[in-house]
Amino acid sequence: MRISKLVTLFMLIAGFASAQEKPNIVYIICDDLGYGDVQVLNPEKGKILTPKIDAFAKESMTFTDAHSASAVCTPSRYAILTGRYAWRSRLQKGVLSGGGELEPLIAENQETVPAMLKKSGYNTAAIGKWHLGFSFVNDQGVPYEIYDGKKILGAPIGATVPNGPITRGFDSYIGFHHSRVMQTVIKDDKVVDKMPPIKMLQFLGDHTTDYIAKASQQKEPFFLYLALNSPHSPVVPSEEWKGKSGMGDYADFVMETDGVIGRVLDALKKNGIADNTLVFFTSDNGCSYPVAKGKKLEKEFGHYPSANFRGSKSDIWEGGHRIPFMVRWPEKIEANTINDKLICQTSLMATCAEIIGMNVSENTGVDSYSILSMLKNKKAKTDYNLVIHHSINGKFSIRNKKWKLELTPGSGGWTNPKDNAARKKNLPEIQLYNMNCDEEETTNVYKKHPRVVKKLTKELKQIVENGRTTSGKLLENDVPVDIYKTRTIQKESAH
Repeated sequence: MRISKLVTLFMLIAGFASAQEKPNIVYIICDDLGYGDVQVLNPEKGKILTPKIDAFAKESMTFTDAHSASAVCTPSRYAILTGRYAWRSRLQKGVLSGGGELEPLIAENQETVPAMLKKSGYNTAAIGKWHLGFSFVNDQGVPYEIYDGKKILGAPIGATVPNGPITRGFDSYIGFHHSRVMQTVIKDDKVVDKMPPIKMLQFLGDHTTDYIAKASQQKEPFFLYLALNSPHSPVVPSEEWKGKSGMGDYADFVMETDGVIGRVLDALKKNGIADNTLVFFTSDNGCSYPVAKGKKLEKEFGHYPSANFRGSKSDIWEGGHRIPFMVRWPEKIEANTINDKLICQTSLMATCAEIIGMNVSENTGVDSYSILSMLKNKKAKTDYNLVIHHSINGKFSIRNKKWKLELTPGSGGWTNPKDNAARKKNLPEIQLYNMNCDEEETTNVYKKHPRVVKKLTKELKQIVENGRTTSGKLLENDVPVDIYKTRTIQKESAH
């Protein structure tokens, strides 16, 4: 009996040690934070102070050629959580309305990062913005109409949220669906409160620090998905931060965002778990110039939210999807290092899987390559050499380290020239840029390099048709995928 008890005790201690060896994992995802909005990434043309993020960079590996999987929100978040490009789903352009979708974008049988980590003993929590589709229903299961296209109707306290985050791998959730209904606070699967948008960012910070304090006392590791609402519209810096930048509300809101990020990082240190916590800091896409009043920031204050890159949120050009990306893991990742290798946020799933030693199925993370080797050694070689970009209008681009091919004549988004205007100017339907010497995408060299165009087009078609980027059995996309957006072009031409 005594031996049996000793064996049991040893097994419990061994299990605890094993759990503690696995790092806590935190994703901090800003909403519409431009590459150039982070001062350490844009020292010459970045005028907004971001001291907390800059300090984090000194403790981290900073990737200077990192990309969101889309130039807009919903598809990039889908890719972060599934390791799969969202254009393989039904969402071929744009974002979900945020008005209550009957079917969530992440299918019920689609493996997610939190679902994968739960299998390895992680507690999983989501805090903040979801925007991946769910509806609000009453006791009879009838959906509420929360947005009629003009006016926010909201959902009453007590409404139920079926098919939300806690059905997609998260043990707990508190946050909101989309900026249109930000005042509707959801806890797990219920609407629990109404809140003015101006209070949301600090609300998320409060809940995050509380979660970290409690999770630090538990024996199991945790995965925290923190999706901030800022600096996306509505741009509502709190009274404490309003006016601090001297550059307007957007700059104030960026500074407040930086402050909340600092609180989260400090909470990890204060609770004694920073050394065993892997933190990814990033943004879902580039800066929204209309919201930020980007032209005014540039002209009056010399602040360039997209740094030296062309375009902004929505566009196929770099400003749409080249994003801040920093990773801290003390004693595992060399601090204050720069990595210029090409990566995409789809990589997060495979990276987490390799860290915890989990073999995933062939249907999991089909566009995800682990970047763990790069994190451990910035000079490490990798097979991760192709990234697919996607604009708000569903326009495609394929990139390797040197070349970027874009299958559209204009921005593919909101920036001029838009596609239709570009056609009126007789601009070519194809753009090719040498990213080694023309990161600003100023000189289209597609005529000079027909073989490159042909090769990259073939590779793009193959990645689409194979249903995956990684090796493995061929899969089907959820819907037919047209890389040339033929119907869209015909519709644009008709106008």
